[in-house]
Amino acid sequence: MANDTNRLIDMLYERIEDAKSPALKPNMSMVDRDEMLDLLDELRAQLPVEIKRAQELLAAREKFVDDAKRDVDRMMRQAELEAKTKVSESEVLYAAKEKARQIVAQAEDRARKLYQVANEYAEDALGRTEEAVQAALDEVKQSRVRFRTVSSAKMQEQRDRLDGKMDVENGGDSE
Repeated sequence: MANDTNRLIDMLYERIEDAKSPALKPNMSMVDRDEMLDLLDELRAQLPVEIKRAQELLAAREKFVDDAKRDVDRMMRQAELEAKTKVSESEVLYAAKEKARQIVAQAEDRARKLYQVANEYAEDALGRTEEAVQAALDEVKQSRVRFRTVSSAKMQEQRDRLDGKMDVENGGDSE
């Protein structure tokens, strides 16, 4: 999805870089307004896809944490079951309790580690997604500003030409 967003941004760059410049204004470019707006519409449509991907990552993280909790519960039940089956003598009971305590401690430790890994993964993925979305949004904003600047300059250029023609026509009639 990020590749589609980047592809659209690259296409906007290409169109603007390849745009022709008027003879007397090399810093300005003329672009096909409809084409630029179509690309911006496509880019806007891609952003919800990026957000959906981030939501999917959060859901995957939640599933991962839930699975880890189920594993811990299963291990705890298993430890309790093992402890109950070894109740024949006090030494066996003590050993079973100790083993159960170790299994529970290991399971809790594993659950904490899994939870931490899941959180770090989700945080990293969301951070990258946020950066990609922000970069795309910044690029769209910059493209809009450039488009408005070029468009305003072209409109002013047209007005100036029209004003110049009218001055010539009006000047020619009074002589």
